[in-house]
Amino acid sequence: MSFRSAVITFPGSNCDRDMAVALEQVSGTAPHRVWHRDAELPERLDFIALPGGFSYGDYLRCGAMAAQSPIMRAVVDAAGRGVPVLGVCNGFQVLTEAGLLPGALMRNAQLTFVCREVPLTVETSQSLFTAAYEAGQEVRFPVAHHDGNYFADAGTLDRLEGEGRVAFRYADEVNGSQRRIAGVLNEAGNVLGMMPHPERAIEAAQGSSDGRKLFESAVRALADA
Repeated sequence: MSFRSAVITFPGSNCDRDMAVALEQVSGTAPHRVWHRDAELPERLDFIALPGGFSYGDYLRCGAMAAQSPIMRAVVDAAGRGVPVLGVCNGFQVLTEAGLLPGALMRNAQLTFVCREVPLTVETSQSLFTAAYEAGQEVRFPVAHHDGNYFADAGTLDRLEGEGRVAFRYADEVNGSQRRIAGVLNEAGNVLGMMPHPERAIEAAQGSSDGRKLFESAVRALADA
């Protein structure tokens, strides 16, 4: 069975090609490339990715303008039907602004752009994005963001923790994110937003191949469905 995926490109996206390459390398099938002004997604998609970058130059609140793009109505509908959706970095910001994930991404606590490889802890293996990992496993992904400081109220944070919806956590302090949260899942478990870049860690030449298992998890979830 072929893996039908799509990568959404917004004005200012700069990791859309990286995401497309990662998906093709792992699944063997090139993803559809979808422009933000398109009103519809390709039919029978198995996976949707919102890549990193600086949509609309981040001139307003990061991801706020992209969340109003025509294609996002189709993405929200697809997520509601259970289609897996991954948002990385700016894509994570877009998912929160679109209401697909709780919380918000604020300016880094140190008010500087953070760009380096960081250690993360896999907090759950009970999701279609993390099934190939072990809970508690340490992985290393690159980060590159200025507004990655995850914020939510205490009740929301407790609910995320209690429901096993924290997918990844920074092993060390990176940007001021509450409880060092690096990635969260929606209630249904088919939407993941994360600041670190798994698509930049799929082969040894990139310095780490730890991100490959995230994409392998999604491909295997489809095959087992």
